[in-house]
This record gives sequence, structure tokens and C-alpha cells, in this order.
Amino acid sequence: MRTIRFIILVAVALGQASFLHAEFRAGIAVRVVTPEPLLPVSGGVGPSNPVTQKQGDLTVRAMVLESGSTRVAFVSTDFLGFPAVLGDRVRRQVKSIPPGHILIGATHTHSAPDCYGFPNGKGGTDADLDYLDFVCNEAAEAVNEAVSKLQPASLRIATGKANGKIAYNYYAPQLYDPRCSVMQTVGRDGKPFATLVNYAIHPEVLGSSQGILSPDMVGPLVDRITAGGGGTGIFMNGAQGGMVTADVRGPDGKDVQTWEECQRIGHLLADEALRIVRSAAAQPNPAIRCTGRDVTLPVDSPMLLAIMKMSPLRLADPDKKSITTHVNLVHVGDAQILTLPGEALPNIGYYLKRKMTGRHNLLFGLTNDALGYILTKEDWNSFERYNYVTRTSLGESTAEILIRESLKLVEQSAAK
Repeated sequence: MRTIRFIILVAVALGQASFLHAEFRAGIAVRVVTPEPLLPVSGGVGPSNPVTQKQGDLTVRAMVLESGSTRVAFVSTDFLGFPAVLGDRVRRQVKSIPPGHILIGATHTHSAPDCYGFPNGKGGTDADLDYLDFVCNEAAEAVNEAVSKLQPASLRIATGKANGKIAYNYYAPQLYDPRCSVMQTVGRDGKPFATLVNYAIHPEVLGSSQGILSPDMVGPLVDRITAGGGGTGIFMNGAQGGMVTADVRGPDGKDVQTWEECQRIGHLLADEALRIVRSAAAQPNPAIRCTGRDVTLPVDSPMLLAIMKMSPLRLADPDKKSITTHVNLVHVGDAQILTLPGEALPNIGYYLKRKMTGRHNLLFGLTNDALGYILTKEDWNSFERYNYVTRTSLGESTAEILIRESLKLVEQSAAK
């Protein structure tokens, strides 16, 4: 009898230890990276545009999640893109999280300084290398601070249609994903302290030609999250390629490109995100798994190959016509998160989400790298409407390779 009682006590103790070991914790931190003095802003390939004012501040935001011995960081940067060479600078400064568990994405604002080193037509680039070093340092500090702020939490995850005039596809108005996925961490006091919004949209209300430096509609979005009781907001973009953009169409058919329109769209998306997640049941101790793989992609575009090789950031090996990037698959509770190293067209986003196996399937676009548009070989260079996205794509096999390698991650994960 004593032996049985002893076994029971040991089992209970081990169960309690396992529960404590698997306790879910979360932390979030923000750093302002608005350049002083202001720098020119980039809306894409080519010279940057001078600015005379700012609306809102550029930030880097880091959300760290932990379950047992597993930590993962989601980092959002207010730039057009954040190439892997910059992301690696951030990762080298973080010692408490494995480099492959630090996912760094860009919001894709078109009103921030150049992070690529695009040629400026004068034999150089408008990218400020000292400023980019500063941004990388601040992003690393944000991750480290988020780790220091880790606290016991539960997690709410929800997906739903974001209603209202937020986004549309410039090429085909209804060809976009209206679903918004939300992850919200809740403290022991029952109050949310961080809310991640995952939605596919080009934050280009202002654009790069108005002389304004800005996080665009993402700034008002994260501010509204806080004002609405969601804690600190963080935005990770989705499959917004070709051309899922902010719906700024006015009643007269002209685009409304004002800060007030940034506020309207940002506030509306924030309100919808908080509505979507409000009734989600809390997951008290969600498990976390993070896997990934390197993927090598041929660079068929002469323009992109030249930009990568000429950039002072050394975006590509000068002796190769390919580039290697990293793709992550993360499980958090009943959600799966898959990263995309560029701007995938909506049909690719829909397909990947359909093949993923989470209750909630999130795509983090422009994450771990920023390799231009991702479109299928059937669409590549096939329509006059797609001339621009074809020209700024690595090549016709990009999507096929990424889809194949990404789904291998999904299949391997399901087999475990």
C-alpha cells in the first residue's frame, strides 16, 4: 500500500513539475527609430524621395513567447522591407533566443528610409548605413527587453473577416484575403498586455512622394490597439502582393492620401482585430514549436540580381545567381505560423493557408527576408497587368520552390 501511495505522490509531483516547466510566458517591447534629422524615404526600386515632415514615429516592436525551454520572437519593423543581412545583425546581438527562432518582418510602409541600398541613379545609394546599424541595435534591444519582461500569461487566438473599407486589390478589387488573425497575451490580472495583428495590406496610404516620413496606417493601428485595451500592438503583414493595398478610393474615384485616411484605416483595422479576438477562449499553457529550413532560390531577374550585388549591404553572393533564405513554421497553441520572405500574391496565400494544419493559420509576409514579389509560374510574365510584379520578382520558379519547401515543413510537423 505504501508503495502505491509513493508512486501516486511521485506521479503527482512530476505532473506538477511538468506543468510548471511548461508555463506560458510572454513579453513585448518597443523602440522608436525615427531618424533625426529625417532621412529620405523609399517606396521601391530606385532613388529615395526627400522629406520635410513626419506623421507618427517609426518603431521596431518585439513580442517574445515562451513555453518551457522554447522561446520565439516576432519582430516587426516599420520599413518597406528588412533584408536577411540586417536581420542577422539583430540576431547576433540576442543571446537568449536561438537565431532561427527570431522572426523579423517588415510592415511594408512606403514612407521610411531605404533598407536595401537601392541605386540612386548617381552611382551610389540613398541608404544611410549608420542609421541601419542604429535600427539593428534598437531591434536587438527590443528583443532583449521583451525577454526581460516575460511574465506568466494566457493566450487568445482568433481569425475572422475584418469588415469595412480597409483593403482591396488594385489589379482585381475582390482578389484579396479579408481574414484577420489575432494573437493576444493576457496577464494574470485578466488584462491583455500585447496584441498581434496579422493582415495582408500595403501600408501605402501616404506613399513615398509626399515628403512625409511615416509608419503609415500601421502607426494609428497600434496606437488604437493600446487605446482599445489591447495592450501594446504589433503588426505582421500577410500575403499582400500584387497589389493588395489600402482602400483609399474616395467617392470621386480619386485616392485619398492623407494622414487622416491613415488614421481611419488603422483605427478600423484595430477595432476589427479587437472585436475578432474578444470572444476567443484563453489558452492557459499553449505549447510552442519552432522549425525552419534554408531555401535556395534562383535569381532570374537581371535587375534584382544587379541591385543585390551592387548594394553596400551585400544582399547576394557576387559569384552566384541564387540567394538562400530561411523559412519558419511556428506552432503556438492551436495556431500555425508560416513565414514568407517577400510579397506573395493572394492566391498563394490562400493555397498555403488551406494546406496548413492549424485551427488558425497565419502567414507572416516579408519576414526573414525581403525578396520582392512571389507569383506563380503561370502568372509570371503572363499578363500586361503583371509587368511590374514580374520585373520585381526573383523569377518564375520562386513560388513553386517556396510552396514545396514550406509544405514539407507542414508535413513533417504533422508527422511528429
